[in-house]
Order: sequence, then C-alpha cells, then structure tokens
Amino acid sequence: MKIIVCIKQVPDTNEVKLDPKTNTLIRDGVPSIINHDDKAGLEAALQIKEQTGATVTAVCMGPPQADVALREALAMGCDEAYLISGREFGGSDTCATAIIISAALKKIGYDLIITGRQAIDGDTAQVGPQIAENLGIPQISYAEDVQIDGDVLTVKRQYEDRYHIIEVKLPCLLTALQELAEPRYMHAGGIVDAYEKDIPVITFDDIKDSINPAHIGLKGSPTNVVKSFTKQAKGAGAILNVEPDEAVEEIMKCLAEKHII
Repeated sequence: MKIIVCIKQVPDTNEVKLDPKTNTLIRDGVPSIINHDDKAGLEAALQIKEQTGATVTAVCMGPPQADVALREALAMGCDEAYLISGREFGGSDTCATAIIISAALKKIGYDLIITGRQAIDGDTAQVGPQIAENLGIPQISYAEDVQIDGDVLTVKRQYEDRYHIIEVKLPCLLTALQELAEPRYMHAGGIVDAYEKDIPVITFDDIKDSINPAHIGLKGSPTNVVKSFTKQAKGAGAILNVEPDEAVEEIMKCLAEKHII
C-alpha cells in the first residue's frame, strides 16, 4: 500500500506580524514549520506503515526552501518525498493548488492520501477535499482516529457535537485533525539519512499534459486575498455584582438599549 501525505510549510504563527501599511504577512526572519494538522496526518501514516508495511511518501507544494519540511518528514520515517515547485504555480489559490497537487499525485501513484484539515496560514480547509474531487475518490474529513483492515479504513470523524464512524475502501483521502496522532520526534540517524536522500522536484513540465495552464497560478485562481488583518482585542466587559434575578433584569435592559432585542 502506498500512502501519500500532503504537507505544507507554513510560518510559525506565534512569530507572525502584519505590515500595518500593506496588511500583508511579514515573513522575513519568521521561522517555518510543518503545518500542525499535516504533521498529525504524517504520524498517522507512519503508524499505519508500522502496522502494515506500507510505504509513506511526503509531498509538498511550495518554493525551493520547502525542501526543509520534506527532509523533516523523511527524518521522521517517510520513505520518499517530492517537492512540487515552479514559477507557474506561484499565487495559486486553493482551487488552483488542488489542481496542481492532484496532477502530481496521479504521476506519483497512491492508495491512501492524507492531508491536514486546514493550514494555519489560510484556515480554508478546502485543498484536501478539492484534491479528492479532482481525483474522483471518496473522502472523509475531520478524521480523529483511523483503523485499517486490508483495504478498508474505519474512521472516526468529528462532527459538531458528535462523531461519525465511517468505513471506506481504498483508494480514498482523509483530512486529519491535530488530535489524530501525536507526532514523533526526529532522531539523529533519521536526520542524517534525510539529508543524504534526493528529493525529486515535480515542475510544470512534468504535469503540463494533465492540467490547463489557464487554471493555475495567480491568473488562474478564482479567488484572491484582498486584505489581511490581526484580530482586534475586545473591550473590557461589564461585571454585575447583583443577585441572579436582578442580573437578568439588568442584562435584558442592556440588550434593549443596544437594540439587540
């Protein structure tokens, strides 16, 4: 069985700041990490590998420096890694990104695809499901637990105030929650081995027969980011030091004054 894990290199949000003039992310000097949900999916894939003897391949779309994230995946235990990179892909939104990654995965081959639920720098939760739609395979999102028996997966899917238990046959795609698995640490031998391996780069020329150039990149993206802004702090709330019955009356009075009720 061949497991593909799609990972994304993202800026560490604990260090991110916005340029007050341009409202864009200041990335200079900000450390990059593997997206949290993706890393949980990576660990889940490695656990399945240990149970079944499957192979695990990490795939990342990004600039050349995303090579670092792929080597971390290799150091954790992945068998191989591919970087999808090219100027033609720059500025792609989720739809265009999914088209590019889907074409690359067709070239690589797969039985099970695991992506993170969403990336911390975009929070759209769209790319995984869009890949599944492009490939025409079943998908289960918000996976919190997965068990495998032959070519059948039993997945515990988080759903609002309850869970779904879903069985699905391979090939399929899962989007992983961070709770799916606790990522393992790299070890020294794994790091050394990771930097001795070649990471093939999949370029536009490698997949141009599978995609329409008009549907990728900035010009081919149906959506774009107009403005980014930080979350504004809320003002201090009012504290009512009164009895419960009086508090209800005061709250209703405040809501009426603000024309909420």
